[in-house]
Amino acid sequence: MSQIPAVSREWHLVRRPQGWPVAEDFALREVPVSAEPAAGRILVRNLHMSVDPYMRGRMNDVKSYIPPFQLDEPMQGGAVGEIVASSAEGFAVGDHVLHHLGWREYADLDAAHATKVDGSLAPLSAYLGVLGMPGLTAYAGLFEVASFKEGDSVFVSGAAGAVGSLVGQFAKIKGASRVIGSAGSDDKVTLLTEKYGFDAAFNYKNGPVAEQLPAAAPEGIDVYFDNVGGDHLEAAISSMKVNGRATLCGAIAGYNDTEAAPGPRNLMQVIGKRLRLQGILVNDHAGLQQQFVQDVAGWLRSGELRYDETVVEGVENATSAFLGMLRGENTGKMIVSFTG
Repeated sequence: MSQIPAVSREWHLVRRPQGWPVAEDFALREVPVSAEPAAGRILVRNLHMSVDPYMRGRMNDVKSYIPPFQLDEPMQGGAVGEIVASSAEGFAVGDHVLHHLGWREYADLDAAHATKVDGSLAPLSAYLGVLGMPGLTAYAGLFEVASFKEGDSVFVSGAAGAVGSLVGQFAKIKGASRVIGSAGSDDKVTLLTEKYGFDAAFNYKNGPVAEQLPAAAPEGIDVYFDNVGGDHLEAAISSMKVNGRATLCGAIAGYNDTEAAPGPRNLMQVIGKRLRLQGILVNDHAGLQQQFVQDVAGWLRSGELRYDETVVEGVENATSAFLGMLRGENTGKMIVSFTG
């Protein structure tokens, strides 16, 4: 194990972004590290951290379901690492833990906010993706919020991302009649159909979603899993069958808009078709955690479920990875790995 350094590098938000974030909104700073955490606390050397779309919302000073990032303080997010010093019962040096103090090389935290993970069951980075928050979001959003049932036809937007790529595969594993995905490049479309088993997929940059979705799902859809919002949501409403269900997980198309985009123009269809549109926050579904891990670990072992990671090396490149994720440069989960 490497010696504990005197300082750790961590990313601070120094200015609230206006529209798309830029490099000047962030600063990489050095802070002291204590090799002796206080009682009940642990010091973790982060090995991998997550960058996720929801973090863009936390950069705005607005009241939401989760407090905004504070200026001139370290940002937060999922991370997995190795305990290098412990003053907490049940947590030993060398244990690997999942926690929420990412965006930094070393994290000093209350052990009550850390969860032990087993690197022998899956690569540690998987606990930030397929076996982590994105995986549980996909699982809860499809099975609990959208009330998926065998034989349903499912449309997933942002389908090559960390959540969407899992939603489509979960649906296929559980007997969907048809799974359609949208993505932002022809290569990702090929990935969806050839690797992840989607029945059809289209590049939303190649033409209006309102034209491409009906062509891919001529008989309509029962379930829509929305990661994008905007024109995707409007098109999905038009293609949904009577009593269709939509899980509203994200609206990345509008995260960096400085003015509110127009909402779907076809909401009257929600009434006539008796549609259900429901938002999801993954923290509401913690009760599914045990069943989720059991099912997904089994699907990984059997080879039924596949996943991808896009890995960026080095804490100094974390903001670049975050901005790349917002631009759709990742396939599957975007991970920042710390080496050395």
